[in-house]
Amino acid sequence: MTGPVLITGAAGFIGSALVRHLAGSVPVIALDLRPGPDLAGVTWVAADIRDAGLTDLFRRYRPTVVVHLASVVAAGGDPARDYAIDVEGTANVAAACLAGGARRLVVTSSGAAYGYHPDNPVPLAETDMLRGNEDFPYARHKRLVEEHLAALRRDRPELEQVVFRPCTVLGPAVRNQITAIFERPVVTGLSGNATPFSFIADEDVVAALARAIGPGRPGVYNLAGDGTVSLREIAAALGKPFLALPPPLMRGAIGLLRALRLTRLEPAQVAFIQYRPVLDNAALKRDFGYTPRHSSRAAFDLYARGRS
Repeated sequence: MTGPVLITGAAGFIGSALVRHLAGSVPVIALDLRPGPDLAGVTWVAADIRDAGLTDLFRRYRPTVVVHLASVVAAGGDPARDYAIDVEGTANVAAACLAGGARRLVVTSSGAAYGYHPDNPVPLAETDMLRGNEDFPYARHKRLVEEHLAALRRDRPELEQVVFRPCTVLGPAVRNQITAIFERPVVTGLSGNATPFSFIADEDVVAALARAIGPGRPGVYNLAGDGTVSLREIAAALGKPFLALPPPLMRGAIGLLRALRLTRLEPAQVAFIQYRPVLDNAALKRDFGYTPRHSSRAAFDLYARGRS
């Protein structure tokens, strides 16, 4: 590697952990709207990935590797804004990479790109079709991002790509829309469905990203720990009751809460719980050369211990 590593979303949860991991070992250009801490070899740059001036910035710093982490994390926000950040922002970053002479682009997509469907293979491999649901903006946006990246791999092969499809990320300090399900007094699931969760530990995400900067082989990889944990098992581990509701009842409840402006979710998004993507990590181990240190259950245990 001859130039610096540029990280978008560098002040975010995973971004800041990666910046700390790399600080002092390689030059880092940390790009975010928010400032970050002073660290050896790290230059913080305030920029928006949607900005037309991003290309000039990349030309100025000439990064060899770009790690693109800036994205919408929580589903159910403003779809137009989320599209501008996830889809248009990623296209803007990729164009800036090409203009700035970057050798490799590392992108975190999501297992949501496969979509939430009753006929999803279990587990899902990287060769399975991406069917991010049209009625679930988060999943649709991730699919569109990946379609754009696939076209770039075909048309601009000089820009190597490592694309990760992480499942739910957990760790001692993680709090997100998934952990919100676990934090309720009663863990609510759906009858007739085990709701198996694939988890990946936050420290495994950082380690995989660090490998992608160096020796990791280009390609598309699911990022998941071994095994799954069901929602009923999660409730038992947390010492909480588990309530399984029929899917139609859950859709009706979400519809009522949305009408009362108490949630941004829509009834169709019950599929988010009903048809969880279970990710195969064989290619991550075999081809990319990284074996997660933590299984899905161990990643959940890290989160659970962090609550106490």
